[in-house]
Amino acid sequence: MEQHRTRPPHNGTRRPDRGAPLPAQARGERRPPMGRRPPPPVVQSLRRLPNPRLTGLGGGLFCAGLMLALGFLVSLLFGSSLTLYGVLFVPVSVLTSVWMRRGDLLTAPIIVPIAFAVGLLPVADGGGGTSGRLMGLFTALATQAGWLYAGTLAAGLIALVRRIRLVRGRSR
Repeated sequence: MEQHRTRPPHNGTRRPDRGAPLPAQARGERRPPMGRRPPPPVVQSLRRLPNPRLTGLGGGLFCAGLMLALGFLVSLLFGSSLTLYGVLFVPVSVLTSVWMRRGDLLTAPIIVPIAFAVGLLPVADGGGGTSGRLMGLFTALATQAGWLYAGTLAAGLIALVRRIRLVRGRSR
């Protein structure tokens, strides 16, 4: 009877005791860590975006300035569409709370409603004079409270989740 012999592995490294191939670490090869997958392409592209860190004052100025600019833009292009202004407010509040510095996280839910009111000035319909402008502002705030609550809630939840992750990271 003929005996079948096994061929040595391609790199020629064998265990001295049995003749079985050495594991990859013993040969000096590096394997990727178990359980770690590369992030999806969407996450990789998002990581390339700018990641500023705003202080409390910087976040307030950013949000209020952007909402004021969007208010003028909506008033100019769409004839004071309060719904469009509210829809644009939600992503601005999310960006503000994502870009806040760790130490100033809890100011994001305070900044966002103030910026909503500031940006609402050009959009709100106002009659003649200061009292007419104020009446239009209060009416717009009352009718667009849903968008105001949605943006504030989004900013608050993002700030809260980031704060919890920060505290848990410090405790480890």
